[in-house]
Formats: sequence, structure tokens, C-alpha cells
Amino acid sequence: MDSKRKKRFLIMWVSLLVLLLILIFLMPSAHKTETIQEAMKDAVLHEDNKVAFLGMEVNPSIASDWVIVGVLLIFALAVRIFAIPRFKEVPGKFQLLLETLVGFFTDLAKGNSPHRNQFLGGYLLFAGVYIFFGTTFELFGIQWITTQGYSISLPAPLSDINAAIALGFLSYGIIMSGGIASNGIKGIGLTLKDFSLPISMSFRLFGALLSGLLVTELVYFTMGLSFVLPVVVGILFTLLHAIIQTYVLTMLTSVFYGEVSEKTTKKEKEVTAS
Repeated sequence: MDSKRKKRFLIMWVSLLVLLLILIFLMPSAHKTETIQEAMKDAVLHEDNKVAFLGMEVNPSIASDWVIVGVLLIFALAVRIFAIPRFKEVPGKFQLLLETLVGFFTDLAKGNSPHRNQFLGGYLLFAGVYIFFGTTFELFGIQWITTQGYSISLPAPLSDINAAIALGFLSYGIIMSGGIASNGIKGIGLTLKDFSLPISMSFRLFGALLSGLLVTELVYFTMGLSFVLPVVVGILFTLLHAIIQTYVLTMLTSVFYGEVSEKTTKKEKEVTAS
């Protein structure tokens, strides 16, 4: 009886899946008022769907950024006041999660910059958490009213090229600060050797998020029924990019920070010259 029930159960779910796929690909698409080029262009540039924020007409990604930063600051303050004083030697689930997260970025900083890493570990934690939640933010579907009276879902802030450039140059400034702290004025020269680094970091971050955004928009636009498959595609692309870009940017920052913050001495120069 058990084997027969399992077979019936499996056949039922396979049949439902096949029927759902047939409906997705064969049913006619809903009437669209814009072309796919216009939809994808607006998803990147936000020229049409502006929002009012602090008395200004801005891209919705700016509102997303303020929401994310505000939530993260409130959460960090609550953890510092209510959770950390109650930490124990035998950690609970929440304490273990926080210690694992902090330990990951601390080890990343120590591994790539063993001579100077305390401030670096804190920045990597900040940048990693911001990139991850800034990327997955669009999954929550928070609604906002545009200046034209339409309701839109707030996008990920890093899907705006300006946010990606700002984070890239901020990371570059952190790298330069490590060089200055260890080698003084020479640290500026060591950092400026990789003058293309902030541009590459910015466009790598923006390009990865943009590709996921455009693929999701393409799936939503072309499928007859915009459910199930677009949702799976959107979630997979978003989570994948969040994890990869968090690791890539924090890794690059820690590696270059470790290189420029390593103290250069006359003896080392003589050895390298010989």
C-alpha cells in the first residue's frame, strides 16, 4: 500500500507540474503597453518611475537605500543594547549566527592582511551585510508610490550605477587609508598604482546585479503567465548574486588592503632590487 501511494503521489505532482508548464508557455500574454526594450531600460535607468523623497524627485533606488540603512542601523542598535549583554559562553542560535558572521569577515581580514586588520574586519562586515541585504531587498516587494501616482516595487539599491560606484570608491578609500596608516605618503602611491580598481569593482558589482535584473525582467515580459517560473528565476538569480558579490567585493578589498598596508622598509627594497 505504501509503495502504491507513493507512486500515485508522485504521478499526481508530475502531472500538475507538466500542466503548469504547458499553461505557462502556451497561454497568450497579457496586453502590454510598452516594449521589452522600454521595460528593461526603465528597470535600469528609472527615467519614468520617479519617486518623491525628502522633497525631491529621485530614483526609487535611493528610497530603497535609506530603508535598508535605517533597518540595519536599528537592528544593530537593538542587538548592541538587548542581545550582546546577554551573550553566554555556551552560545544560543542567535548568538552563534552572529559570531559565525563576524568570525567569517574577521578571518577574511586576518588572512589577507595579517599586519593590520582590526578596522578592515569591521568594514568588511559592514560592506558584506549591506551588499547581501541590498541585493535581496527586492525580494520583499515593498511598494512605493511614484510621482505619477503608480505603485511600484522598490528595486535593489545596487541596481543603480551610482550606488555601485559609490560603494566601489568607498572601498578604494578604505584601501588607501590602510596604505597611509602603514606607509604614510608612500601608501597613496602604492594605492594609486591600481587606479582602475574602483571602476572595476563598481562595474563588476553593478554588472552582476544588472544581469540578474534584466534576466528577471525578460522572463516576466515573455512568459504568458507571470508566476511560478519567474518567481523561481528571480529568487535564484537574486540569492546567487547576493552571495557571490558579497564574497567577491569583500575579498578584493581585503586583498588589496593587505598589499598596500604592508610596511615597506629599506631592507625589503634592497632585497627586491637584488
